[in-house]
Amino acid sequence: MKLALRWQALLIGFLLGTSGAFAADNPIPSNHAVQLAQRPGHAGIASANALATEAGFEVLAKGGNAFDAAVAVASTLSIVEPESSGIGGGFMATMHIAASNRDVFVDAREMAPAAVDAKDYLNPDGTPNRDTSLKGPLSAGIPGEPAGLVWIAKHYGKLPLSASLAPAIRTARDGFKPDSRLLGSIQEEQKNLMRWPASAAKYLPDGKVPAAGDIWRDPDQAHTLELLAQYGDSGFYSGETAQKLVDAVNSAGGHWTLKDLASYRAKERTPIVVDYRGYKIITAPPPSSGGVAIAQILNILSGFDLSQMDKAHRVHLEIEAMRRAFRDHNDYLGDPDFVKMPLDMLLSPYYADGLRQSILPDKATPSSMLAPSSGQDPGMHTTHFSIIDADGNMVAITSTVNYVLGSTFVAQGTGVLLNDEMDDFALVPNKPNVYGLLGSKANAPEPGKRMLSSMSPSIVIGPDRTAVIGSPGGSTIITQVLEGILAFVDGGDAHQVAAHKRFHHQFMPDVVMVEPGVFDAATTDALTRMGYTFKDREPWGFMNVVIWDRRSNKLDAASDPRRADGLGKVQ
Repeated sequence: MKLALRWQALLIGFLLGTSGAFAADNPIPSNHAVQLAQRPGHAGIASANALATEAGFEVLAKGGNAFDAAVAVASTLSIVEPESSGIGGGFMATMHIAASNRDVFVDAREMAPAAVDAKDYLNPDGTPNRDTSLKGPLSAGIPGEPAGLVWIAKHYGKLPLSASLAPAIRTARDGFKPDSRLLGSIQEEQKNLMRWPASAAKYLPDGKVPAAGDIWRDPDQAHTLELLAQYGDSGFYSGETAQKLVDAVNSAGGHWTLKDLASYRAKERTPIVVDYRGYKIITAPPPSSGGVAIAQILNILSGFDLSQMDKAHRVHLEIEAMRRAFRDHNDYLGDPDFVKMPLDMLLSPYYADGLRQSILPDKATPSSMLAPSSGQDPGMHTTHFSIIDADGNMVAITSTVNYVLGSTFVAQGTGVLLNDEMDDFALVPNKPNVYGLLGSKANAPEPGKRMLSSMSPSIVIGPDRTAVIGSPGGSTIITQVLEGILAFVDGGDAHQVAAHKRFHHQFMPDVVMVEPGVFDAATTDALTRMGYTFKDREPWGFMNVVIWDRRSNKLDAASDPRRADGLGKVQ
């Protein structure tokens, strides 16, 4: 306890003179701006499904840019990868507009309906009710992806929205062969899908899981996308689709209104920018927690020369930086439209100095010395794709319905599988969600509020190379993207970055979750003697990376080799 108090006093001393030393909208230095005036002359796309990657290239071939391709990829993933994302969910996008050398962030995160009541997510004994927060209509926030796709197409695309949605509509109408991940997800959630007639009809035709090689069509979602293509926002958030969504949700016990849908807006926010050893990282601001945590970790690590360290001591410092960032994540972060957050403090290099001083050189810091709490093992359901086009426009989008197949609830007549993002709120303060993340009142549910997310779509600009990077993975998104950034800084190409073995610490539980084989025996032994406990886990994300080597003016795209279904392609 005395040691913890000494650390707190040290941090206060470092913070007294701090007044916004870090700005979230720092401009790109002039040397980077000059280098980014180049254009690659060809394009790269990496996504979790080959059909989605090809949809992006199809739209580029029609004269579209990276932003039109992003609409095509995201909407096609809604058809072919519904276990991870879709128009019933939301996304976050970090984008670079080449013509103006400008970076923007699009927040299409879901939001709570006006009638949200935390009591709906509690058991009689006051513990979290995981069924109502993860399954069925009560678990669903108002979807943000349709509005986000319309926003990107309208403000940054070159083609009509109908052209960018055409590949997804065609795939839904003509059919496709589901991959093994989707078939496995349906098998895993079969009992829950059977609870909802429209879900069973869509995912369990003839009452059983589709067989490998079957052609699967989704005419209801095709029609919903056609209305979106024809009418934009109003094709989803009002009219026929909106009425069907509200009717379906409320008839099954939810509490949506037409006003909830009509009031949803995608929002542009200022991305977080952090400098790390000559690299500029452009990443996600709140309501993502990812960018704040990544920036905080990199600020802490910037005081060490990791390249000169043995593996064990480098990992030790990375874990301790993760531990401290997740501690602050749990206490401070939420929807910026509802919560005043001390971002100047959290992102300040002076604050990082204080946190750095609290790390012991050869010993793990028990999380209990920072604050007591508990957590669970993080999950892995979300998707990410990365795009760089011939003109140098860049898009990093992480999209989600939260857990596997979201809420498992399909709204009758729409084909829309709804998310279960309500579980990402701190429904019970300081009690873990399904990913083991804790939260305070800053992330408590309120009408119209957006739940905190770990999504961390990022762009990394170095002296000679640029990367577009992101991954799914629940709370491990943050550390996966962090480790991918560090692998890129160390010189890795797209395939090496995507394949880089991973580890994760999120403050609580106080264990290091590791991918099998990430450490050799000597490193594991050294870290164990420092006081770390390890837990193997699978799977480890589905990272998709595009790298532009500006020296050779060549692109390199890679999809995570841990899964066989993705496609990173350059043409």
